[in-house]
Amino acid sequence: MPTLKIDNRETNVPSGTKVIEAAERLGIMIPRFCYHPALGSVGACRVCAVAFTEGPVKGIQMSCMIDAQDGMVVSTTDGEAVDFRRHVIEWLMLHHPHDCPVCDEGGHCLLQDMTIAGGHGLRRYRGLKRTHNNQDLGPLVQHEMNRCIQCYRCSRYYQEFTGYRDLGVMGIGSRVYFGRSASGVLESPFAGNLTDLCPTGVYTDKPSRYFGRRWDYERHPSLCLHCSLGCNLTASARYRRVVRQEARPNLDVNGHFLCDRGRYGYAYASAADRPRQAMAAGYPGPIVDILAGAREAIQQTVAQHGPESVAVVTSSRSNLETLAVLKQACERRVWTGPAATPTVRQALNQKTAVGCLRPELAVSLAADTKVHDVLVIGADPLNEAPMLAVSLRQVQRQGGHVTVIDPRGVKLPFDFDHWAAHPSAMGAIVQALIQEIGGGEATGVSTEFNVRRLARRLNASPRPVVICGTDILTSWEIALAGDLAQTLCRTHKVAGLFYTLTGANAFAAALAQDGRLSTEAVLDRIENGSVRLLVAVEQDLWHEFPDRERLQAALKRLDHLVLLDYVNSPLNHEASYFIPTQPIYESGGHWINQEGRLQGASAVMAGAEAIEVTGALDHPPRVFESHIPGSEQLAAWRAMAALAEEYGKAVNTTQEETLKSALADFHPAVDTTSAAAAGQRIDLNAVSHAGFESAERPVPTANGSGSDSVVLLLVDWTFGTETLSALSPTLAKVEAPPLARLHPDTMASLGLTEGKPVTITMNAGRLTVPVQADPRMAPGVMVVPRHHLLEWQVFGETRVILARSQLKADSAE
Repeated sequence: MPTLKIDNRETNVPSGTKVIEAAERLGIMIPRFCYHPALGSVGACRVCAVAFTEGPVKGIQMSCMIDAQDGMVVSTTDGEAVDFRRHVIEWLMLHHPHDCPVCDEGGHCLLQDMTIAGGHGLRRYRGLKRTHNNQDLGPLVQHEMNRCIQCYRCSRYYQEFTGYRDLGVMGIGSRVYFGRSASGVLESPFAGNLTDLCPTGVYTDKPSRYFGRRWDYERHPSLCLHCSLGCNLTASARYRRVVRQEARPNLDVNGHFLCDRGRYGYAYASAADRPRQAMAAGYPGPIVDILAGAREAIQQTVAQHGPESVAVVTSSRSNLETLAVLKQACERRVWTGPAATPTVRQALNQKTAVGCLRPELAVSLAADTKVHDVLVIGADPLNEAPMLAVSLRQVQRQGGHVTVIDPRGVKLPFDFDHWAAHPSAMGAIVQALIQEIGGGEATGVSTEFNVRRLARRLNASPRPVVICGTDILTSWEIALAGDLAQTLCRTHKVAGLFYTLTGANAFAAALAQDGRLSTEAVLDRIENGSVRLLVAVEQDLWHEFPDRERLQAALKRLDHLVLLDYVNSPLNHEASYFIPTQPIYESGGHWINQEGRLQGASAVMAGAEAIEVTGALDHPPRVFESHIPGSEQLAAWRAMAALAEEYGKAVNTTQEETLKSALADFHPAVDTTSAAAAGQRIDLNAVSHAGFESAERPVPTANGSGSDSVVLLLVDWTFGTETLSALSPTLAKVEAPPLARLHPDTMASLGLTEGKPVTITMNAGRLTVPVQADPRMAPGVMVVPRHHLLEWQVFGETRVILARSQLKADSAE
């Protein structure tokens, strides 16, 4: 480790550390524009100049370009270095419009900070300024090219880091221009990061434009709930409305960036139609009375039909606190539940993935960028967990190799090998890989998939990682992925296993869930009369359960339906009791991401209607009252704790002891008592030995591989399918219209035409959707998004075998 002195302070740093980074470790901020820790050094802005007075390097040099070496003596305050930086900043500001008072970046602008720190305060240049025309880059990013200082951060990030090509640098000399060849919506689903990266106001956040300055906001650390990765972010609120989210650096998880789904998916929390009023049978009432009525209904149901006649369902967006209280309430009251997944297959998939994840195999999202070979099985990173695609991009940039085995036409922003295997062949391919890696000989796999070559590459790789999805696969295939990772461990010092789960808190939900119980299994019990009262906690049954007809029929058989949620749904008004709850921005809480990392989020704002709602887009009412309009919501765990009380408590009674007890009893792997636990992995050893492994590995019998059938997969898209982000008006402007995709040969055999609708007939109804040919897909497969504009809840499951007779070209077209 080199030892050097910076401003008379000695430090030791790892080899390869740049001098600018070494200074940061000492708390010395050397000015910079082009340098960014995620992008590395490029030496474009020249503003990080320092003086090297002794050692192997001498003179004025760029600190971002020089590796720290033994014996170096560096001065950031040397007169020549200070004068150099002052002149560089003056050059960079030569054509700047000086529009700070009207710039959305004003107040948190690196250019402002560095200009003042560099000693430049008076403009000497009196000539005409160079000017540019701005471009319309879509609904997410505002473009103001005249503020550019040519740091190249945007083009390096957009093209090199994320792999998209529609934005970059054009022109030469003083006419350098950063943008697109023509105005248009940015193609990258990571474009919002430009607003964080840009050190000036060239790229600013369009949805929050003119809404406030950074010092106007309530800003707190939070988490993204739109997939299982648990990316860290900073949420900003003003006037009781979430108005902006920015990436919060976490080098163990998302690094420095966010996907656009995570950045702009916050509108649900401040939506005008968000339910904020407690109701009984659709009629509003005080939340204390509604809670008392729901509690009485629960007690009467238990008295008449027994405790198991009360069932509880929840979802993977509920925080750990809510899951813990639900789990304890069900155990102590002997209620049925909690169930945290819509279908039995999904419940088994989540349990299997959690049970297969060993501490020696678990890898973080950030660690995925440092591996050499990655095998992706049954996962579509860009659509299911977008930031995973960025991590895989870094593997490819560093010379690594990515292979994807998936029936869908998977797209990634880099070159990779895609094996478009039919769903029925997925397990056999993984089994063959295990055989080859273990020293055997693979059998029963099509010759189009070179299993032997892939096995040899994985075996020879110094650090392979297996990434496995849990959405379209069966539990058998998910367990095989774990077996493959363990087989690789026998020939490697380090091998990794990375599951993508279906929800922000799916890991904790798997720990909380009662065995393999699911909403589907609860409906079975409603239909046979053993469940008479259903409590649904932050699960949007209407939109998330895949069989709406069955759901409606089952709910009609109940004596009582109790809903707790913050999402608008038609069922809210039909429920016997509806209790509004608080989203993450109001309740805070803890979530466990897909690798088993426990992370916390702070409450950002008080729960109440946004001022623009109470004022009907005008000044709020000039009436002084003792309460804030729309402030009756409760954290879901508080509401549930009140419902579970045998004799009841006042709503305003603190229930921290109930929560503390529930968290302590939640699971031996989860420790929330230590402040150090937040941000760390839970004890995966305790999970792996707690009966979560899939002892049964059922091979699917109805595989749909015959020529007379088509496998339908209902899948996620980056935009438009995830429950919360689908409520964002901003993201609605960039989401693609829903359509079905098939291999061209499959389309031809079915008599379907590109762009024309197909009607899929099921027992529960019909779905008509346009079709698109995708030659990258496996033949015999149809992929349809679980899009909020489609009534896809006619299929009963998210993986369905269709007879070809159920698919007809729509004659109306």
